[in-house]
Amino acid sequence: MNKNYMRAIPKAWRNIAKVFTALGDEHRQRILLTFEPGERLNVGQIVEVATLSRSAVSHHLKILREAGVLESVKEGKAVYFWIAKDFLTDALQTVIEHVRKNV
Repeated sequence: MNKNYMRAIPKAWRNIAKVFTALGDEHRQRILLTFEPGERLNVGQIVEVATLSRSAVSHHLKILREAGVLESVKEGKAVYFWIAKDFLTDALQTVIEHVRKNV
C-alpha cells in the first residue's frame, strides 16, 4: 500500500477526473455514441436523435467540452462538435498504463 495519500496528483492525471465525471452520465455516453468516426455534429443534429430538450443537450455538450472529451468550433450560427480523439485516448491510456503497472 502506498501510504502517502496526500501526495500530489500527477500532471498526467489532472484532467482525468473531469473525463470520468463527464463520461459517468448515461446521456453524455449516448451523445458520444451518436458520433460516427470523424463526424462533426451540431446541437440541432444531436437533438434530433436525443430524448432530451435542446437546453439539456447543450448542457451535456458543455460538460463534455469542458472536460476535453469534445472539441467545438462556431461556424456562422451553428456550433459543431467532434470527439477529441487524441485527448480522450491519451487520458484513458494513462489509466490503463497505471492499472497494468500497479494492479
